[in-house]
Amino acid sequence: MNVLEAADVVKTFREGTESVSVLRGASLSLARGEIVALEGPSGSGKTTFLTILGCMLTPTSGRVAIEGRAVDPNRPDRLPWLRRTSIGFVFQQFNLFPALTAAENVEYTLNLKGLKGKSARIEAARVLEAVGLTDRAHFLPRDLSGGQKQRVAIARALAGSAPIILADEPTANLDSQVGSQVLELFRDLAKRENRALLIVTHDPKVRGVADRVAHIADGVIQN
Repeated sequence: MNVLEAADVVKTFREGTESVSVLRGASLSLARGEIVALEGPSGSGKTTFLTILGCMLTPTSGRVAIEGRAVDPNRPDRLPWLRRTSIGFVFQQFNLFPALTAAENVEYTLNLKGLKGKSARIEAARVLEAVGLTDRAHFLPRDLSGGQKQRVAIARALAGSAPIILADEPTANLDSQVGSQVLELFRDLAKRENRALLIVTHDPKVRGVADRVAHIADGVIQN
């Protein structure tokens, strides 16, 4: 069974008196342990599609299902719960809290998922070890390199065992060598922990770690 499915997703935005269709029937599926790269030019709908898959935006029409259960667009109150329990996010800007250490950034995400105290500290230590940052656990973001910040962001996404990881241009702010290291880390963790990983990217190096490459153009995906 696919852990994530999107079928015929349409998203239309209103701009004044006109409607703009960003997605025109986009479909994609991911299985556990599978890594999919989603490529496409700027304005093709990549980020909008990722935002819908991440339950941060509802589609105009179409179906999204997580672990076999359809996401009900008429129940927006359930979307935060789905984001907390089923989805981990990695952003190109890292989005770390500057006043929190690496460990505290991960623990904060776990707190939002309902895991607190000693259990959160143990889980944060586990995922930071998995990304090779045990010795940087108590460093603030300002004292970390770009690659280390992205590793914290990956650890935060992995924390709590969400089955789906969505990454938006995760290597965009990294140099070529560090970007390659981060991608290899992504692949190792996705396979070892049996997570489904979707990477929206312009970076051709992502193809080297992906099991499958999908292309989006004019709001439609070609698998």
